[in-house]
Amino acid sequence: MKLSHAIPTTPWRAASTWGIRPRMVAPLVGGLTAFGVGEGLLVQSQWGASPWTVFAQGIAKQASISIGWATAVISCAVLMLWVPLRERPGFGTVANVIIIAYVLDLTTTTVAVAHNPALKILYVVGAVALIGVGSAFYLTCGLGPGPRDGLMTSLHRHLHVSVVYVRLSIEVTILIVGWLLGGTVGVATAFFAATIGFSIGASLRVLDRLVNKSHS
Repeated sequence: MKLSHAIPTTPWRAASTWGIRPRMVAPLVGGLTAFGVGEGLLVQSQWGASPWTVFAQGIAKQASISIGWATAVISCAVLMLWVPLRERPGFGTVANVIIIAYVLDLTTTTVAVAHNPALKILYVVGAVALIGVGSAFYLTCGLGPGPRDGLMTSLHRHLHVSVVYVRLSIEVTILIVGWLLGGTVGVATAFFAATIGFSIGASLRVLDRLVNKSHS
């Protein structure tokens, strides 16, 4: 399957990052919810966390703080990287932080931990698919990406490199640094790092084709 190497234009795309309209609510909230559920399923697989969570674990261990505080520190640091890239936060940036955190917490408290290997595989594969689809929907809203995706889209725009390869490079780098700092790495972590960029690219491609088909 061909991958999309850019963010397609959709009917629900905002004119400005703070120009929220009713038609944007479903793609934004639905996309961020799917993202949060995916992150939760990855945790519940108990086969390792996503690279950014591994990084947060490493920071928490080295700084003797909670993983929640470590995640907040990392988010602030990533937002600081937006400054030289001239990326600005928007409504979607704020929604990203709130909705994903809430849904992630809800998923890990309501979805049972996978003990059967087949169920673990289902969780991991489902997590990557959901995060890819969720990313595609909320990125196409144009309301401002989350801290991590803002870094991805900024580098994509400035370096003229595919979002697929930019995301893959970021995830692999963060994974290595997090592991060196003491974060927990498992087979699900490696699978996520290796496939999330392609999941996003494929999801963007399908979304672009569906939108074009509905308007043809």
